[in-house]
Amino acid sequence: MPGTSRDLTRLRTAITAFFALDGFLFAGWVVRIPAIKHQTGASAADLGLALLGVSAGAVLTMTPTGWLCRRYGSHQVTVVCAVLLSLSVALPPLTHSVLALGAVLLIFGAAYGSINVAFNSAAVDLVTALRRPIMPSFHAAFSLGGMVGAGLGGLVAGALSPTLHLAGLAVAGLLVTAVAAPTLLRHEPPPAPSPAPSGPSAPSAPEPSRRPQARTRGLVIVFGLIAGCTAYGEGAMADWGALHLEQDLDASSGVAALGYSCFALAMTIGRLSGTALLERLGHGRTVVAGGATAAAGMLLGSLAPSLWAALLGFAVTGLGLANLFPVAVERAGTLAGPSGVATASTFGYGGMLLGPPAIGFMADWLSLPVALTSVAVLAAIATLIGVATRRAVPN
Repeated sequence: MPGTSRDLTRLRTAITAFFALDGFLFAGWVVRIPAIKHQTGASAADLGLALLGVSAGAVLTMTPTGWLCRRYGSHQVTVVCAVLLSLSVALPPLTHSVLALGAVLLIFGAAYGSINVAFNSAAVDLVTALRRPIMPSFHAAFSLGGMVGAGLGGLVAGALSPTLHLAGLAVAGLLVTAVAAPTLLRHEPPPAPSPAPSGPSAPSAPEPSRRPQARTRGLVIVFGLIAGCTAYGEGAMADWGALHLEQDLDASSGVAALGYSCFALAMTIGRLSGTALLERLGHGRTVVAGGATAAAGMLLGSLAPSLWAALLGFAVTGLGLANLFPVAVERAGTLAGPSGVATASTFGYGGMLLGPPAIGFMADWLSLPVALTSVAVLAAIATLIGVATRRAVPN
């Protein structure tokens, strides 16, 4: 059991490595989707159905993973899931039919969803032990890993086949796991400090004896809704942002691609500064400020008549959304442990799954700019939830 500052620092480094690895592997797979679509001969509709395997696998395994973390420990489950994720990322290019691709993506999605629950649970325990709101720094590592994975994938796409590229990612994932795993396996999750300070920067330890179970469950669902609203925006920006710039604002394909880059870079910067923001404002005010900022940014990004104003709006949206998901997962985990993390993560992944098709349907009925304002609406809802729950859970 870690008891010294050095032990806690080593744990933080190891957990950060797994967050970065997760983003790196997932982004590496995403950039090879077009090549694998061609390899399998899938139509756009067939590919869409196969890609649902990732989401289905993640959603189906998140709740059971919460139970496994309680039974065996979040550190052990994180290591096992990292091995599975690393191995499964190499499977898609080995398939030659849509059915086979969907099956292996179900496995990949299960590993992806499970490791997200496991390392978020480990991070919540460490946040509580350190008495500092460092959760955004872990999610910043995920974002940075994703940026590196996507950039590297773009560089090697013309030189390496998907099979060699993703096999290389699998080897890299296993190496990172081999280096980081011993730290997690040597230490149990750190216990919550007692007594804990009551200031705005100190995360609260769970108090099941004082908080009725039904109220705890209700609060966890509320924080899950915040995660879902945030992930809806992330999914919508990833799938529809560039099309909006190209279709509605006459941007070239290269400039349109900058839209998501501005959003992702701003989100990463927001997460890197998230700990300082949480220490200054506390969790409740950070959710309120972030949701309001994201709502204003997305209104600008979706309705602005000029390209550069839209790009500015996308960046502001990224800054606003940056810390909402980390805060929601931390609050849910503080209340209910791994089960709370699993519930919030399931809501979050559900929001990311719902966002792109919902935007598509609304764009058909109305227009794409109007459809994108739904991101602002959900960010505003997250803001209202933040206002309503500011005093429900101590900071």
